[in-house]
Amino acid sequence: MIIGHIGVRKGSKGVPGKNFRPICGKPLMDWSLDQLFAEPRVDAVVVSTDDEAMYAHAVARGALDIGLRPAHLATDTAGKFHVWQHALEVTEAITGPATAFLDLDCTSPLRLPSDITAALDLFATARPDMVMSCCDARKNPYFNLVEPDATGALQVSKPLPGRVLARQQAPVVYEHVGVVYVVAPDYLRRAEGLYDGRVIPYVLSAERCHDIDSPFDWRIVEFLLQQQIDAGLKPAA
Repeated sequence: MIIGHIGVRKGSKGVPGKNFRPICGKPLMDWSLDQLFAEPRVDAVVVSTDDEAMYAHAVARGALDIGLRPAHLATDTAGKFHVWQHALEVTEAITGPATAFLDLDCTSPLRLPSDITAALDLFATARPDMVMSCCDARKNPYFNLVEPDATGALQVSKPLPGRVLARQQAPVVYEHVGVVYVVAPDYLRRAEGLYDGRVIPYVLSAERCHDIDSPFDWRIVEFLLQQQIDAGLKPAA
């Protein structure tokens, strides 16, 4: 049994109320919720939130009634992994043991259904503790990310012997993006954080990896999302 999950906390300092705010015709959270309902391998859809309106909206649409998120998991400092652990525990109490925990970050609505399919397939074949969506990093700490030393002079963040003189010579570095995660339930129960086990990347195009953290991000994602709709890659609201 596969649990499909999204987490939508009420508070947001960068874009107030962003998870329930309409974008391209429907609430931001619905772009991810719709994909969970449409994925044939997902057996139960759950929404972890501290917001009564978003919770009622999700349950009315068919999400499992797991109750509101506890207050200690609804703070600015609450970690994603602990939210997942709570969601898994309360969901399995209703459904029984899961075989996979699929999380979609609702602030990353540019994912395509094929991204979910590919991540689930990778999880099934490679059998890691977690599949994590990534994209090629736009900046590389071995080449063009710099930081000040004790004197204030800039140095490459991760220098290598002989120096890296071209981007192509630098080791591969990924950006962790919240497009899709597939987690083994036994790992989720025992681990303390994302990287405690064997976490492997699902690498996708950077154009689908924009996350909404600021009003500027919102404008970018709204533009790209409308382009996907116009191209027939996403259903119109």
